[in-house]
Amino acid sequence: MKDLLLIGIGPGDPRQVTYEAVDALRQASVFFVLDKSGDKDELVHLRKAILQRYRPEGGYRLVQVADPARDGRAEDYLGAVQDWHRQRAALYAQLIEQEVGDGETGAFLLWGEPTLYDSTLRVLGLVRERGVALRLQVIPGISSVQALAARHQVPLNRVGEPLTVLPGRRLAGQGQIDNVLVMLDGQCAFARLGDPGLMIYWGAYLGTADEVLIAGPLQAVKAQILEVRERERARKGWIMDSYLLRREL
Repeated sequence: MKDLLLIGIGPGDPRQVTYEAVDALRQASVFFVLDKSGDKDELVHLRKAILQRYRPEGGYRLVQVADPARDGRAEDYLGAVQDWHRQRAALYAQLIEQEVGDGETGAFLLWGEPTLYDSTLRVLGLVRERGVALRLQVIPGISSVQALAARHQVPLNRVGEPLTVLPGRRLAGQGQIDNVLVMLDGQCAFARLGDPGLMIYWGAYLGTADEVLIAGPLQAVKAQILEVRERERARKGWIMDSYLLRREL
């Protein structure tokens, strides 16, 4: 039986790591860090900074490996994701079997909240199907959704009204948009909306020194968001952003 921690570390600010997460960090013997093809080295450095802050004495191992890449050009999106998850499961199974010894605890440091738009739990389900016995503990974290709302000082929900959370690729088919939180929108689906009644609350690099926030009527600020987003992505080589679309009452 392999002991494993999935630790939510928030959107980027080390001060947003919870006390429970710090306790979990101090239990781990080995941390697994997945490097996404070198274009997001800063995310690796941020994880290391969190470890240096909360485990300054060391006493742990850091295992850094290349993360399998998903085929972003595949026409069958779900099939490509499932294939990617299988590749990840094979890698995770190998790492866990080789690196987590008797009496040790392995850990993944996961951005935001481990149960929201993160595939690690699903991938570990596939690891179990491969015959690796796991004893998991999931430590919740502050999500980018919460950080976005807090930074813009807007409540996520309104009285008697649902909040819909979806990926950018599903936005075009949403129909009526009243209160929608959008994540993983690499294609900037908001830019194709012509509804004059929508406000947008957008944020990127939440919780980091490079945090950027823009809010206003969608039609008035979407060009600015596109410009800032492209500039920052070119400067840093990556971007993580999310936004809330809301119809003003």
